[in-house]
Amino acid sequence: MGKQSIELSYAIRLRVIGKYFGQLSLVVAFLTLAPLAVALFTAEFAIALRYGVVIAVLSGSGIFLARIRAARRVQANEAMVLAATTFLVIPLVMSYPMMGSGLSFGDALFEAISAVTTTGLSTLATVEDKPLVFHFARSWMQWYGGLGILILSLALLLRPGITAKSLAVTEDIRDDLVGGTKVYARNILVIYVALTCLGIFILLLAGSGFFNAVVYSLSAVSTGGFAPHDASLGHFSSGLIPWITILTCFACALPLLLYYQGWREKWKELFRDLQLRALIFIALAMSLILSACLYFFMHQPWQQALYHGPLIALSAQSTAGFTTLNLGELDAGSKLVLITSMAIGGGIGSTAGGIKVLRLLILLRLVQLSLVKTCLPAHAVLDQRLGGKHLEEGEIRQALLFFILFFAAVTASWFLFLICGYDPLDSLFDVVSATGTVGLSSGVVGPNLPGILKTALSVNMLLGRLEIMAWLVMLYPRTWFGLRVEES
Repeated sequence: MGKQSIELSYAIRLRVIGKYFGQLSLVVAFLTLAPLAVALFTAEFAIALRYGVVIAVLSGSGIFLARIRAARRVQANEAMVLAATTFLVIPLVMSYPMMGSGLSFGDALFEAISAVTTTGLSTLATVEDKPLVFHFARSWMQWYGGLGILILSLALLLRPGITAKSLAVTEDIRDDLVGGTKVYARNILVIYVALTCLGIFILLLAGSGFFNAVVYSLSAVSTGGFAPHDASLGHFSSGLIPWITILTCFACALPLLLYYQGWREKWKELFRDLQLRALIFIALAMSLILSACLYFFMHQPWQQALYHGPLIALSAQSTAGFTTLNLGELDAGSKLVLITSMAIGGGIGSTAGGIKVLRLLILLRLVQLSLVKTCLPAHAVLDQRLGGKHLEEGEIRQALLFFILFFAAVTASWFLFLICGYDPLDSLFDVVSATGTVGLSSGVVGPNLPGILKTALSVNMLLGRLEIMAWLVMLYPRTWFGLRVEES
């Protein structure tokens, strides 16, 4: 890094972090009223008391911090530190009421991290003996965790380039991190709530029952995957409820602002979106390949193969984590197909995790351009375009960087599992699932998992949800020490 770049870099301002963290604490306190109400309604008064304590702590600290006088404009590094801090604090405080359902602190923390990161992995032997408020709280945390990461991605990822152009981000919005985020947050909130209500309504029509409709819809819209049944969607003998749930997951693996654009413009214009077309193509391909694996290698009847294959493939692609089969019994080929789907994930600007389809397309385009360049004169200049839009150098660099960081995180955790003697393919499956915030498991994650591996997976879930860079910013010395912007 050049001397001039270092001189122009600015450390975070603690007043800004404190003020906005206080405001977020008040928001989380307000959101915690929902599980409190469920606990009171179901007469789980001991758990309700724990939620009351959490609300009091968050409200008290939030009111105090929100009164700090600080600058309105937020730097990118401040937004990342704020996001990372929030995703650390929420699981810690929500572990306390979860322990009221009979969990140890370690298991409660793992469940809370899995919930707020919209992952859906669980170390519990069974969840069907837990109170209703426990199931609602997990899905509710997934729901607002998914909403939070959407708003963060809109604030930090929509910079000049192909993503910003596809979502019609203006210069004014890019210039104001807080104001621009508020503009998009309102649109996202409307879409998010509408999709949730639609999911609940359709599941009710399908005969799921009210509680199941609410819990499954909250988890589906956030592409979370927590279910109140040990068999997940395999609990339902009807083929309609699993399809409704999985299609809801897939709908939310698309950039949600596409729905806003479709409502304002013509819906048929949406199919020109590069991420949508690529995601549909990849999902169909993975569904067919997985169905073929189930038919040829698992010897399932073709009707069953064509039922379970697309459902599980779409669940993996949308990084939802719902399943209709015991994945530990799958053949190696099927597991590799799902690992690939989980690693790719959904679209940027969606609730899905993974590498993201747009980044994959950028890298594939970069490979293609490199091959084309070998056939051109040395002085020829190639226009780096994808889907008719120009690719910025920063976008290419970020895509490459995220690929490296994603697989570095996977490799480090996988190495720990191998040292502990776990099956290589099964442990890779669960590590990719955690890093991609998916929630599918081959059976490695369970009550007997050693504490060090639970910690590793918890770190993977947090890294994957905030796409790693936020945590690197937290560890970067110049984030904390150096010049600070003086702004009233």
